[in-house]
Amino acid sequence: MKQSIVTLDLEGVIVPEIWIAVAEKTGIKELRLTTRDIPDYDVLMKGRLKILDQHGLKLSDIQEVIGTLQPLDGGKEFLDELRSFTQVLILSDTFEQFARPLMQQLGWPTLLCHRLAVEDDRIVDYKIRIPEQKQRAVAALKLLNYHVVSAGDSFNDTAMLAEAHVGFLFHAPENIKKQFPQFKALESYPELMGCIKTAIAQASQAEPGM
Repeated sequence: MKQSIVTLDLEGVIVPEIWIAVAEKTGIKELRLTTRDIPDYDVLMKGRLKILDQHGLKLSDIQEVIGTLQPLDGGKEFLDELRSFTQVLILSDTFEQFARPLMQQLGWPTLLCHRLAVEDDRIVDYKIRIPEQKQRAVAALKLLNYHVVSAGDSFNDTAMLAEAHVGFLFHAPENIKKQFPQFKALESYPELMGCIKTAIAQASQAEPGM
């Protein structure tokens, strides 16, 4: 039986959007923009860093907001059930300095993400692991002979979904659903769980044993 692995986006899929939470806490509406709105991640992040500088916001200010967040309703239970029968890898464009308290609440799932460059509590830059890290991670898993099922909600997830054997949009906004109709759009954890189980079952039936 060919082994399956599931790759998931983090924010908007399992936990709230961190930057939206910071925007609500600070009242800075420009920080509400995410990869759902701006496809170019470099443009998005440079804009965020400029806004943080303009308002004197530090890493500790953002971490304080993150410390108040909890997984989306049903998100931890969904992840726990998923991890009970298949391997799960979270591929995110968040940062290690942001993710730790959320990963603790989720029971420390495996997360691949980026890292911030920080000087005296000021975020001065960000370091991505590699360009298109989500898509390239899925491509690497395929080379390892995994059957990959992926789910995400934003522009920066669509290359991952296209690279996967099966890709789903989850909680995606209407503009992304319309632009990427090739991906089945799902709105609830039970729906997503059912589709993932079906995709894994179909892969196990289609592939001969190794």
